[in-house]
Amino acid sequence: MSQIVEHIVLFKVKEDVDSDKIDAMVNDLKNLGTIDQALYLFAGPIHRLISPLSFTHVLHSRYRTKEDLNAYVEHPQHLRAVEEWMAIWEDVMAFDYIADQVPGSLIPPQGSVGKITLLKVKENLSDEGKTEIMEVMKEKSPGADQITVGLGETFSPVNAKGFSIASVAYFKGMGETEAHDELLKEKVGDYVDDTIVVDFVVPSSS
Repeated sequence: MSQIVEHIVLFKVKEDVDSDKIDAMVNDLKNLGTIDQALYLFAGPIHRLISPLSFTHVLHSRYRTKEDLNAYVEHPQHLRAVEEWMAIWEDVMAFDYIADQVPGSLIPPQGSVGKITLLKVKENLSDEGKTEIMEVMKEKSPGADQITVGLGETFSPVNAKGFSIASVAYFKGMGETEAHDELLKEKVGDYVDDTIVVDFVVPSSS
């Protein structure tokens, strides 16, 4: 496989929503992984959030091509889920990119910690600056099982809120993810206006 498309969606569930309803939403979103075009899909609560925006849940999925992602977005099962659960979402943000490299395994190890990092770069930052940021982001930190990086493109109808560079990484534990945050801030902080960091835990068993 020469490339994959990373699809990230962040949700904020309204505060007054019953926990049973939230659990039903998460299970329904997980079931979107049965759509043929989805190579991998995780949906669940956010474990740790660093962000100027408030989110409670994350969905991360992978596709072979933009066309496959579009087919997933237009699939009746996906359209039905969005229509059913949109009423309990206070905010939604989506981000898509073609990964700069394909990880050895498209399915992260059970029990690993996923980290999504989204960057809003300073206005008029040069292409060289963006390339430098991406090179720093894809440096494989100790404990990282896999990492992909890319420039955002609008494949999905939901707004990316001005964020333009992202990475998805999976680590063996939570400690390694915090070290990755510090390294990134130290090396590229001067190029960035805002950062969203989302950590979530991959279930240890299905």
